[in-house]
Amino acid sequence: MPNPTEAADFSGRRAQAARNDSAIVDAARAVFLDDPKAPVSAVASRAGVGISALYRRYGGKEDLLRQVCHDGLRRYIAEAEQALAEDDDWQAFTSFLARIVDADVHSLTVHLAGSFEPTAEMGADAARSSELAERLTRRGHASGRLRSDFTPADIVLVLEGCAALRFPDPERTRRLRRRYLALQLAGLDTAAGAARDTGLPGPPASEEELGWRWRR
Repeated sequence: MPNPTEAADFSGRRAQAARNDSAIVDAARAVFLDDPKAPVSAVASRAGVGISALYRRYGGKEDLLRQVCHDGLRRYIAEAEQALAEDDDWQAFTSFLARIVDADVHSLTVHLAGSFEPTAEMGADAARSSELAERLTRRGHASGRLRSDFTPADIVLVLEGCAALRFPDPERTRRLRRRYLALQLAGLDTAAGAARDTGLPGPPASEEELGWRWRR
């Protein structure tokens, strides 16, 4: 029978390791968004853990970058799946964009694309995210409100445009991102009176163009 003291000690160490891991990932996201070239020592310092604790969990900077970006990709998938569960087609499309802007997922793409080698699992999740974006775009078109020449590739760059807004005050950043998302949605909504299917200047970004940043 396990010693209760030893079992409690083991459970405590596991809980502390989980807390350290969460703190390291949160710190890595903040540090690398501020400076993609920052060393892992800056991550350990911000997380309040020793460098040895960081290296016990992550082999190096690339592992951290992969973890941070994969977490963002998983968040994108979760938000897309939640949006697709909504009954209203236009609401499904617009609420997804708003939640992703608030989650700040695309800052990772803007700042960290091409800084590490993605894994096969990340590639599979990226394909899943593209499939979900396609479905959300179809829902937008099915609503009769999304202009007909809007494509899933446009979602990526609309979100990146919002993510490019970054100010010292996080709440001000959030509000400004929501403001400019609303302005873009007004231009996409044919029912708003501001947009008409008169043709956009140039074709949407291609998959090749969207993917080149992730290739070293």
